[in-house]
Amino acid sequence: MMLHIPEVLSAAQVNEMRAALDATDWVDGRETVGAQGAQVKRNRQLPEQSPVTAQLGGLVLAALARSTLFFSAALPLRFVPPLFNRYEGGEHYGLHVDGSVRRTGAGQQLRTDLSCTLFLAEPEDYDGGELEVVDTYGVHEVKLPAGDLILYPASSLHRVTPVTRGARVCSFFWLQSMVRDNAQRAMLFELDQTIQKLRARLGESEETVALTGQYHNLLRMWSEV
Repeated sequence: MMLHIPEVLSAAQVNEMRAALDATDWVDGRETVGAQGAQVKRNRQLPEQSPVTAQLGGLVLAALARSTLFFSAALPLRFVPPLFNRYEGGEHYGLHVDGSVRRTGAGQQLRTDLSCTLFLAEPEDYDGGELEVVDTYGVHEVKLPAGDLILYPASSLHRVTPVTRGARVCSFFWLQSMVRDNAQRAMLFELDQTIQKLRARLGESEETVALTGQYHNLLRMWSEV
């Protein structure tokens, strides 16, 4: 399941982040991938241990903690601390699949169930730079407004097309979900969204109470927590 989550960051928060990012130094993005990834990756990133990376990553996670839509779709358990990348002058990232295991900031290992890209540049400010995600239904192109996030399975084959004008700036990170299976997680998300719509229309009715109980029983059964 791919999901567009709008307005994770406000315009003011995006501007604050961009001011910090534009004033700092970037490194070759190939430093953070293995030999296979380095063959197709051409971009720049903030150093993982940079104080700016930690500060801005904390702001991203705090914003996500306020998003009920993100929680409902991802059911997050653990995060890899957010990183930041920049593409310009023809830079790109060829077709690849993200690594199945990453380390958290505390040195723990986690399974990467979901990938997240948070856009920090407006679409009209650069040409190219689409995130292309390939699944059984074809190729999906993603290029979102600044402050919006795309959530998608980390097992997806994907790439970033060459940026031919301007600069594409994003935060990217991975998470381990409480529910490992994508289909089960999608079913829980659809059920939760149905409950929210019914509750808004009917209040706390017998139907919403029954569906809420069903939701939590499925979450108990499928959760790995």
